[in-house]
Amino acid sequence: MKSTPHYWPTVSRIIAAVLGGYCFTYAFTAALARLLPLDKVDALIIPSLFSFAVYTGAVLWAFACRSARRAWAGLGLAIPLAIIGFWSNGLEYLG
Repeated sequence: MKSTPHYWPTVSRIIAAVLGGYCFTYAFTAALARLLPLDKVDALIIPSLFSFAVYTGAVLWAFACRSARRAWAGLGLAIPLAIIGFWSNGLEYLG
């Protein structure tokens, strides 16, 4: 039985940082735009400005965790954020 390559945790963290960080930032931006009680334009601009800091934080999180599993688990918070941000859009398509 072969063991996993020694570079796999690093590759997993890179994927978590780039793709997972992007998905987390996208979901965070959509959820914040949906939840802010402002005009549509203002509610879109403010989360877009925060998205740069959120993406940087997600990348730092992916490499600061003790294990790659913790990095992926932390970025799994994008799922509830995506549900908040895109729930009403999904309802429009269904009905």
